[in-house]
Amino acid sequence: MTEARALRRGPRAYAAFIGIGLLAGLLSGLFGVGGGTVIVPLLVLLLQFDQRLAAGTSLAAIVPTASVGVISYATTGSVAWIPALILAAGAVVGAQIGTRLLPRISQTALRWGFVGFLVVVIVSLFLVIPSRDAVFELTWLTGIALVAVGVGTGILAGLIGVGGGVIVVPVLMLAFGTSDLVAKGTSLLMMIPTAVSGTVGNLRNRNVDLLAAVLIGVAACTTTALGAWLATIVDPTLGNLLFAAYLVVIAVQMALKAVRGRRRG
Repeated sequence: MTEARALRRGPRAYAAFIGIGLLAGLLSGLFGVGGGTVIVPLLVLLLQFDQRLAAGTSLAAIVPTASVGVISYATTGSVAWIPALILAAGAVVGAQIGTRLLPRISQTALRWGFVGFLVVVIVSLFLVIPSRDAVFELTWLTGIALVAVGVGTGILAGLIGVGGGVIVVPVLMLAFGTSDLVAKGTSLLMMIPTAVSGTVGNLRNRNVDLLAAVLIGVAACTTTALGAWLATIVDPTLGNLLFAAYLVVIAVQMALKAVRGRRRG
């Protein structure tokens, strides 16, 4: 057994899986994201997971986590079901495009571009406060726009491994005028078919640590509902500030990867 594999087994590893799951579930429910931005770096840093194995394990753990999150948001009517399915369909197609474009596009340039996108979103979150009473109106125009957003999200996911919630939640709030709760619930629903599709492929390629995925996913399920409940009682302005802080962490992570990629280049 290799040293890296040995680190992934034993009491310390199991405790780490559970701790990572608890944190990821809380953030998933609170912000409507999958939690991969927490799971992947912690698996790599704490347990020396290979980046690809960490991403595959994270995607598998997201399936039960997002499912519990959707149920939690659905109980308050905060899920736009049809828009979520439209986004998911676009994301599945976009992910295939992204993986094919991957060898042809500079990862460093992509990462800096995404950092720029996050900066714009962060600034916008201080300027636009979503209304909890806002209703998502599905028309032909918004339907086409949702397809475009889904495809774009999928392409970015395929190119740089960014989860959909980081893109979909702010876009639904800022561009579509959706309430923050509906944006989060819809984002979580959109992730499920995308994560299932990706996990099937990762299992075939042996890019999933099933035991780790199960432990993280089960642990995350215990805190996802708590996160979703906190989202309902947090004032929208404070919710924007917390989400902005979360995006800052992601932007810093992506900028560091871009810097390292440029040095290697």
